[in-house]
Amino acid sequence: MTLAIVILNWNGKKLLEQFLPSVVRYSPEGQLYIVDNASTDDSLDFVRTHFPEIHIVENPTNSGYAGGYNRALQHIKADVYCLLNSDVLVTEGWLSPILRTFEEERIAVVQPKIKDEKRRTHFEYAGAAGGFIDRYGFPYCRGRVFETIEEDKGQYNESFPVPIFWASGACFFIRAEVFHQLGGFDEDFFAHQEEIDLCWRVHHLGKQVVYCSESTVYHVGGATLTAANPKKTYLNFRNSLFMLLKNLPAKGLYTTIFLRMVLDGIAGVRFLLQGKPRFTWEVIRAHFHFYKRFFFFKKKRPSKLITNYYQVKSIVWEYFALGVRG
Repeated sequence: MTLAIVILNWNGKKLLEQFLPSVVRYSPEGQLYIVDNASTDDSLDFVRTHFPEIHIVENPTNSGYAGGYNRALQHIKADVYCLLNSDVLVTEGWLSPILRTFEEERIAVVQPKIKDEKRRTHFEYAGAAGGFIDRYGFPYCRGRVFETIEEDKGQYNESFPVPIFWASGACFFIRAEVFHQLGGFDEDFFAHQEEIDLCWRVHHLGKQVVYCSESTVYHVGGATLTAANPKKTYLNFRNSLFMLLKNLPAKGLYTTIFLRMVLDGIAGVRFLLQGKPRFTWEVIRAHFHFYKRFFFFKKKRPSKLITNYYQVKSIVWEYFALGVRG
């Protein structure tokens, strides 16, 4: 089984200096690639000078996470792709358990345990021990619900692959055949939640997405776009609505989207009360963009849709009203 480890870069020299050495050192099973999204710094010169063995794919424009990977993976041949953020520290032996997991043919996507590089005793926000969504498309993870992040005490150390709904784009393993069969990431997302959308489409194929606790990586998180950036709020709210329209079962489609938009409105009011009017505006802007492209995204609905996609009806209700934290 051949493996390509593909790192997307945009003006990320400092991140490559810090984290690329661990990837080179601990990844003898894989062929390494840097995909550059039209950087204007000297990050590629750094790679060519210090890691001449790494292949470089140069995209002519910055087409985001989704477009950047889609374009590059057209030219990279392997059985399995590892899409790895440039701010991830990998550990010795991280690849062997993942490759063993792919021996099961129904498994199409695998995520390792993702912990916080800055607080290594705890899980990391962007993936933790595997992701899920509630009925209204709000994502959460085993080990992370909204801003509550658990300490890793071995509570998710299963000795077998655990089915999850989505795997984090910070460290995302996928069969190349499945990636190309689905047309890759939806480039209209640009960035954020495109990996959840892709995993949802993997489920439509009858394939599995799993978590592998025997492999561990450490992620900085927010290195390219922090949570304090209003653009991140806009992308998350907009893309979540796009994802629901594309993938929800036909029964209850419009009711679910309407209720989700009501919850978004409540979030917008909450931002306002917190003294963050710019974030409220980004929620509004996300909704207007959703209205504008409603019929465009509706046409993307696949013919075969899974009907059981959530385990928790409303993670918002459980977290904020009932005080459930894990």
